[in-house]
Amino acid sequence: MTLRDPATHEPGGETPRARPLILRATPWLVAGLLASLAAAAWYVSTHDPAPASPGPTAAADVDAANVAASYVGTASCAACHADEHARWQSSQHAVAMQHATGETVLGDFSGVRQKHAGVTSEFFRRDDRYVVRTDGPDGRLAEFEVRYTFGVYPLQQYLVELPRGHVQALPYAWDVRPKAEGGQRWFHLYPGERIDHEDELHWTRRQQNWNYMCADCHSTAVRKNYDAASDAYATTYEEISVGCEACHGPGGRHVALAQAAAERGATLQQSGFAVTFDERRGVGWVIDPATGNAKRTTPRTTEKELDVCGQCHARRSQFSDDYRPGDPLLDHYRGSILSAGLYHVDGQQRDEVFNWGSFLSSRMYAQGVTCSDCHDPHDGKLRAPGNATCAQCHDAAKYDSPDHHFHAAGSAGAACAACHMKPETYMVIDGRHDHSFRIPRPDL
Repeated sequence: MTLRDPATHEPGGETPRARPLILRATPWLVAGLLASLAAAAWYVSTHDPAPASPGPTAAADVDAANVAASYVGTASCAACHADEHARWQSSQHAVAMQHATGETVLGDFSGVRQKHAGVTSEFFRRDDRYVVRTDGPDGRLAEFEVRYTFGVYPLQQYLVELPRGHVQALPYAWDVRPKAEGGQRWFHLYPGERIDHEDELHWTRRQQNWNYMCADCHSTAVRKNYDAASDAYATTYEEISVGCEACHGPGGRHVALAQAAAERGATLQQSGFAVTFDERRGVGWVIDPATGNAKRTTPRTTEKELDVCGQCHARRSQFSDDYRPGDPLLDHYRGSILSAGLYHVDGQQRDEVFNWGSFLSSRMYAQGVTCSDCHDPHDGKLRAPGNATCAQCHDAAKYDSPDHHFHAAGSAGAACAACHMKPETYMVIDGRHDHSFRIPRPDL
């Protein structure tokens, strides 16, 4: 089974050229044309001129505005948005999922063997293919070709294709961290458990199924296309990784409007997107000298960024395949907020809940902070290194000081995130920071 990527499909063929219409000039036709021209000249000379009709510029605008909101792919954005595109290329979004090649596979497939719960798995190459020998759907050893890489740091997973369109994540991942940090090794994602082929957590079963569990956050505009009667998937995506349109929405109308504006040397007046990220536009944060904390100059009245980021950075249940950036998040997903077992009693993350739920319970959210106040939206990195990100809104003289954090300046304990964004480790080695920004409570 091969996943269909509409962006790679070539047009079905050229549109036939229209045949020119040829009129044969006859005496009667010439006489009629001359009479019409004479009547037109008399009318123009005796009447006020009509208002100017819309020229090519207006016509181009109308045509572009009527273009369907189609997907055009990230490559279409690079020419006009080179800086944003370059930053995106350095992001984890750009490599969230890739075809398995010599350039993308980071794991050791040189015949390495790993034993877990009585099963010995082997990772090797056969010609240009990457192959894993491990226990299959029936519990017997079999060979499976790796078709896709999944993620890039601190671990990389590998996907194989099974019958009926099922794409499954193998139980082993490659530790991408440097060897000095314990990386450059294979490890089992459930190291303390024995999971056989009848267990729902077995890599061939539903809980490790890419189509159902993972696809919509590692690729762009995913359609699961599940048929319950045959237990089969015909999953499609517009782009294999998380591209520009995963956050901005379909870009066809934007490209058409931009081209129309460029043809007349004008400035693009409307984006053509369903959502415009303007929650930080013209907004500043002013630090109150008395408290050392900042206040937003203009209240935030929308949640556009949070909704777009939340489609993937939230623990949620999906009940619609039709989400597009600009839609209210909760029209398509049911978010998990402060649910028992998922969060600690003070609201900090406990299970793998990602960031959305914790952030909603924070004072940062209540004060109008958005995701891009702290993170660059294109490369995903912090706006500034270390505590400098926090110092955008919190007076460094007051808070980035031993008088506040009681640690030596520059030490690990002096990091704001060490106390206020306590990390939890998921998938054995992946530490992720809590986003509720709590004041430490040892008694809890």
